[in-house]
Amino acid sequence: MIPVAQALDDLFALCRTTQTEDIPLRLAAGRVLARDVAATRTQPPFAASSMDGYALRRAEVEPDAMFKVIGEAAAGHRFEGTVGAGQAVRIFTGAPLPDGADFIVIQEDTTRRGDLITLGHSVGTKDNIRPAGGDFTKGQKITAPRRLRPADIALLAAMNIARVPVYRKPVVAIMATGDELVQPGETPGPDQIIASNTYGLAALLEAEGASTRLIPIARDTSASLKRAFELASDADLIITIGGASVGDHDLVAPVAAELGMRQSFYKVAMRPGKPLMAGQLGDAVMVGLPGNPVSAMVCGTVFVAPMIRAMLGLGRAAAPRVSIPLAAAIPANGPREHYQRAVIANGAVTLEPRQDSSLLSVLSQANALLVRPPHDPEHPAGAIVEVIKL
Repeated sequence: MIPVAQALDDLFALCRTTQTEDIPLRLAAGRVLARDVAATRTQPPFAASSMDGYALRRAEVEPDAMFKVIGEAAAGHRFEGTVGAGQAVRIFTGAPLPDGADFIVIQEDTTRRGDLITLGHSVGTKDNIRPAGGDFTKGQKITAPRRLRPADIALLAAMNIARVPVYRKPVVAIMATGDELVQPGETPGPDQIIASNTYGLAALLEAEGASTRLIPIARDTSASLKRAFELASDADLIITIGGASVGDHDLVAPVAAELGMRQSFYKVAMRPGKPLMAGQLGDAVMVGLPGNPVSAMVCGTVFVAPMIRAMLGLGRAAAPRVSIPLAAAIPANGPREHYQRAVIANGAVTLEPRQDSSLLSVLSQANALLVRPPHDPEHPAGAIVEVIKL
């Protein structure tokens, strides 16, 4: 068995960053920017009003001063003349600042009668002008790599960038194995269960930016497994679930080896998830996950999600951890790194009382994995521990 950290390093060594593609801005949310992009314009492209009011000369601003209104400026419609002494232009938010003006008095600080305005006694010193380039200037960059958030999409649009260079989504083929499995919605036989891991892993990896494909369930025969591998052969990453242990019906490893899989490692010193296997199969990375539902999902969080981020150019780093106090004491840990299901509430973390790797209901209730190093001693309530948030 190898340590978790070594297994993750070995998996990263197998990963290749995907190619790039240019996509419409409308489809870019959540994608990973592949190279820096530069603004094609300055924003705002002119000095603009930040309020509704009157544009005039700052030097003439004083209580009870009177000005003649000589025109109007609105968003998209500038005033074409020049503001002279004793003159003002009615202006609205977003409108270009007229030539000759350098101050905007908000309308609440004025009284208007016909074409004359009178300033009040509390105009203040704020000019209410947004300077040209106050947001960004032409050539200013959004740097890659970064996962594009809604605010980034708005900024790209304002920069007049219609197509965005992003990393192609890694294609992940997910293959459940075992005679005991049927698909959700089917009627299981007396000795069968529903295949759940493929759906949970697909949701997990799609949230990270992968494109997933569920391969039909492979039965416990060499022929069925070979057909499943054939269907998955064009993927960037092939994930098998179950059948990777050493029982008489665990055929994934020997069939994969027959097809040319170059094994990187087998078995990791962790709980749950010990029978983890990885290697290279053709142009794809192959990861064999254990069949227990919680084991598969924990390994997906600890290993496969970081692999997807690496393939998307987001760096090679373990799942992020945070430090948090224990709400209650916990006993000592055994010889393997343990990822225990836990609940964070009110600023502290509590272990779930049941930790069996078959209990999806417990995993569903948990919102964190409490990470226990090998031989970690018991800890009292209030002790600081590390968790991976789910």
